[in-house]
Parts: sequence; structure tokens; C-alpha cells
Amino acid sequence: MAISLFDMLKVGIGPSSSHTVGPMKAAHVFVTALKDLGLLERVARVQSQLYGSLGATGMGHGSGSAVLMGLEGHLPDSIDPAIVQPRYSEIVGLAQMMLAGHQRIDYDERQDLIYHRKESLPFHANGMSFTAFDAAGEVVSERIYYSVGGGFVVDETAAGADRIVEDLTLLPYPFRTGAELLKICQETGLSIAEVMLKNESIWRSEEQVRTEILQLWQVMQECVDNGTRNEGVLPGGLKVKRRAAALYRDLKNRTRMDMITPSLGALDWVNLYALAVNEENAAGGRMVTAPTNGAAGIIPAVLHYYIHFCPNSDEDGVVRFLLTAAAIGILFKINASISGAEVGCQGEVGSACAMAAAGLAEVTGGTPAQVENAAEIGMEHNLGLTCDPIGGLVQVPCIERNAMASMKAINAASLALRGDGEHFVSLDKVIRTMKETGRDMLDKYKETSRGGLAVNIIEC
Repeated sequence: MAISLFDMLKVGIGPSSSHTVGPMKAAHVFVTALKDLGLLERVARVQSQLYGSLGATGMGHGSGSAVLMGLEGHLPDSIDPAIVQPRYSEIVGLAQMMLAGHQRIDYDERQDLIYHRKESLPFHANGMSFTAFDAAGEVVSERIYYSVGGGFVVDETAAGADRIVEDLTLLPYPFRTGAELLKICQETGLSIAEVMLKNESIWRSEEQVRTEILQLWQVMQECVDNGTRNEGVLPGGLKVKRRAAALYRDLKNRTRMDMITPSLGALDWVNLYALAVNEENAAGGRMVTAPTNGAAGIIPAVLHYYIHFCPNSDEDGVVRFLLTAAAIGILFKINASISGAEVGCQGEVGSACAMAAAGLAEVTGGTPAQVENAAEIGMEHNLGLTCDPIGGLVQVPCIERNAMASMKAINAASLALRGDGEHFVSLDKVIRTMKETGRDMLDKYKETSRGGLAVNIIEC
């Protein structure tokens, strides 16, 4: 199984990689298959059904509008986020949609978009089905898909909850565990970033890898910039006020000397970067899933910290940072999960924290052993983190949680760099522990909004 950096880090729209990006991609796959099989013109109606976590929190995550956009032929990396809600309202109002962008069919939201709040499909909590009917009501095609976290989508042939689309590409330096990755580094003298670059070069030239990584970085920067400009109240009914713009105005008018200490000054800025990204995500804006939308603010926040607060930072460092972070993310994807609906928020924020910590350790002079240690520290202190969004919205506690984890990632890198790489718990063991903890976690703490903060806060 070969996984690319560009599988782990990809452009999408908010508010959720598993509940927005995944359903849009799945719907697009379904309608594309209809077209390729010559069945599209027979279709008079499509029914979409969302199960498990998608059914329980899909309304708050924008899953319905994402499905419709996918059925109309859009993809999350290219759609203009500004058109999603207006077009969704238009489809509902007109009771018609444009299948694959050119075939008009009837749409009745009451019968064509069904949320199964307590029923799940096999293999994964984020299941969905699409059924196309002809004018006589006969089934033209029916498919089941699973959104397994981070925007990854598999069809009903998936053998298990953690399976991804199989890529049999032979890599020069394949690894499935942290131990194997460290052994490669030890035997070759390569850093983790260099190992990843060699592997990525199987799909793209090294120059193209660099170019496309910097394009991801550009999207991250634009997301932060948008988050520092946009104000108001986030959609969804909780009336959560956006804070990043006001914080930015305050910070940019102060010099470093105005801060209590340089470290606290950096903390304010890191908080700003994370809040800006996750407020944009909650508002349905564009960002990089890193590795998920719910945890999308952590890697950009720590990268911005590297650029603005670490000496000798540059674009080469950004490339090395993201190569390293992706290597760690692959370990979580292969050996555990990055899906909050499967293992709780430890799989999203915890994985992102570990990835960011590893990236920062890499670009600030860490050895492969220290980088692995930084990732382990980042994950170890997120074990057991539940996913309990209030109102099914990626807002509370999700937005602040990204800010907290960003600082935790910086501290994890610092702790690792103060040591020699030797540590008591390996990254592989903490990943295994995270998976087991997620398996033991009650379902109500896995992105269903039926436990934790989601039920202990009175909504007004």
C-alpha cells in the first residue's frame, strides 16, 4: 500500500473532511460512474442516504449540500466555497438539480436526502448510499461508499474500516511503522523528509513535488489571511462569534516589546493562526485537510510559527516540514485511524499534533530519532480525546482545540530536541494505543453529538 503526501494533505472545503469533503467526492464518483457506464440519461431521480455519524451530525457538517454539489459534478478541491449554500438553496427551492452538471432531474429533499441518525452500515461509521431511479421508479444503479477520514473514500468492496484505495506502486523506501522508517534513516543516512521525497518522486519529479507542496502552503497562508479578515457569527445556530480578526488587529498593532515575554507573544500569534484556519473551516471556506478539516489549523499554525519565529526559516524548510508531517500521518492512517467517527478526536487533533511536532523538530535540526520522539509526545498527550461537537458543528470545542494542540505540538518538538531521541514509549506503541483506545471508546464520543459537551450544554 503506497500513500502519498498529497493523499494526506489535500485542498478541500469546510467544515469537515469526513462529512463534507468525503460525501462530495463519493457523490461525484457515483455520478461519474453513471456517466461512464452510459446510464446517466436514464436517471430521473437520485436518493442519497447518510448513516452513522454522517446521519447523526451530517446536517451540522453540511453533508447534504456537499452530496448535492458532488451529484452536480463538483469536487472539493475546485468548487468555489461561496456558491455552495446559494446553489443548495436553489436546488431545494426549485425542486430540481443538474445531475453531472447537464441533466436536469427532480429533487425532493424529504425523500431524496435521508439522515439515518441511529442506523449504521458495516465497516465504518461514515457510511452513505446512492440509488439512481428511472422515470418508472426502477433502480438504475445503487452504490455504498464510506468516508473513512481525511477525505479518503472507499466503496462497498472495502474489506474493513481502515482500508483505503489500494495503490500498488513500488516505493524505493516503503515503510509501515515508525521502527521501519527509523531503520531506513539509519541505514541510508537520509532524514525522514528525504525518505519521503524519494518516495514521492515515484509519482512526480522532485521539482514538481516541491512546487505542489508550496502550493499547499500557499492555500494554508490564504486560509489564515481570510480568517484574519472575515468577521461576524459562524453559521449553524450556535451564534459563535469569530475572534481571529479582532485578535489580529490587536497583535499587528503591538510590537514584540509590547509583549510580556517573547514566548507569550509567539503563543498569541500561534493561537491566531489556528483560530483563523478553523473559523474559516467552520464557515465552509477553503483549506488544506491536514490530515482532516476538524484538525486543519494545527499544521498551518505551527508552520506559520516556524516561518515567523524560528531563525533561518525558508521555503525549503516548509517543504521538509510537510514531507516529514506526511510521513507521520501515513503511519497513523495505516496503523490506526484519522477519523473522529472511528476513534474520537484523538485520531484527528492527536494525529495532526504529532505530525506538526515532527515537522517542526525536523526543520529545527532534529535527528530522525528526535523527530519520531516529537511525534510520539504529540500523540501521547492527546490519547483519549473525544469527539463531542456541540450541535454537530465543527465549532465548539473544535476551534479552540486546534489552538491548544498547536502549542502542544511546539512544546513536543522542544522536549524532543532537548533529548537525544531515546524515550520510553515508541511512536508505534502510542499509535497502537490510540487505536485500542478508540475501539474501547463509547460511540457517543465519536462524532455523534450524543455525549460529552454536546449534551451538557444547553443550546439557546
